[in-house]
Amino acid sequence: MDRRDFIRTTTLAAGGYLLGFHTFRLFAQEERADLVIVRNGKPAQITRKAIDLLGGIKRFVKKGQTVVVKPNIGWDRAPEYAATTNPEVAAEIVKMCYEAGAKQIISFDRTCNEDRRCYINSGLEKAMSDAGASVRFIRDQLFEPVEIVGGYQLKEWDFYRDAIEADVFINVPIMKHHSISELTLGMKNMMGIIGGNRGRIHWSFSQKIVDVNRVVKPQLTIIDAVRVLRRNGPRGGNLADVERMDTIIAGIDPVLVDAWGAKLFGIDPVNLDWLGNAEQAGLGTRDVVNNLPLEYSFVG
Repeated sequence: MDRRDFIRTTTLAAGGYLLGFHTFRLFAQEERADLVIVRNGKPAQITRKAIDLLGGIKRFVKKGQTVVVKPNIGWDRAPEYAATTNPEVAAEIVKMCYEAGAKQIISFDRTCNEDRRCYINSGLEKAMSDAGASVRFIRDQLFEPVEIVGGYQLKEWDFYRDAIEADVFINVPIMKHHSISELTLGMKNMMGIIGGNRGRIHWSFSQKIVDVNRVVKPQLTIIDAVRVLRRNGPRGGNLADVERMDTIIAGIDPVLVDAWGAKLFGIDPVNLDWLGNAEQAGLGTRDVVNNLPLEYSFVG
C-alpha cells in the first residue's frame, strides 16, 4: 500500500462512524479481498480500484480466454435514469479483461424494450464496443435447453449459448428498485441470459430466480451503484427517483455481493426470501454480519 492509498484508507476509517459504516480493515499489499466496496470516485476509477483490491483482473481472466461481460441493457433509457448499467463501468471491465490477455469479450442482454434502442440509448453498445467488446443482439436460435439440477421449481429452461460456453462470466448489474423482487442486483440480472416466457419467473420468484442462477455461475459480480434507482423500478423514467451514490460493490460470492447491495440500498438481506433460498441452495451466503467487505473511498 503506497502512501496515498494509506492516507485514503485511514481517512475512510476515521470517518466511518459519521458515514454509518461498522468495520474497516487495512490490508497488506500482498493480501487480497473476496468482497470490496469502493466509493467516491469516477465510474471507471472506482471500478478499476475494486477489481484491483480483489487481487486484480488476472485473478479471474487468463490469457486466451473468452469472457462474457453481462450488463443490464434491458431498457430504452439514457444512463442518467439508472435503469441500465453505467457504460463507463462496463467499458472499464472490458479494458481490464483485454489487459489480462482475454482472447474475446462478448456482451449481450435480452432486452425488455426494442433491442436496438436499448443498446444505443443506454450508451452501452458504443462504450463497450469502443473498448473492444463484441456487443451482440440476442439471436433466438442460440438459446438451448439446459437441465437444472436440483431446481426448486424449474427443471429445465433455455439458456443463451454464449453464456454457457464462456470461459469466464462477469455479471455487471445495476442496483435498482424492482416492483416484484424489491431489488434488481446480480441474481436478477441473470434473467438476461434466459429465453422462453420470462414472465413465468416472476411467479414464485424467490425460488425460480435461484433455479436460474444454478446454471451459470459468475466468477465475478460487480454491482454498479454509481446511480441508484430508488423508486419505480425496474424501468424508471423520472430523475427524481435517482440517487447518486458513486459506489461499486464487487466480489466472488454472488449471494454475498447481492446481500451487501441490499444492505447499502437500505434493505435487510434477511428479509429477501430469494437470498435465503440461494443460501440454502449452496450458491453463497447472505450473512453480512460475519462477512465484512474491504471498504475504500477516494477522497479529494
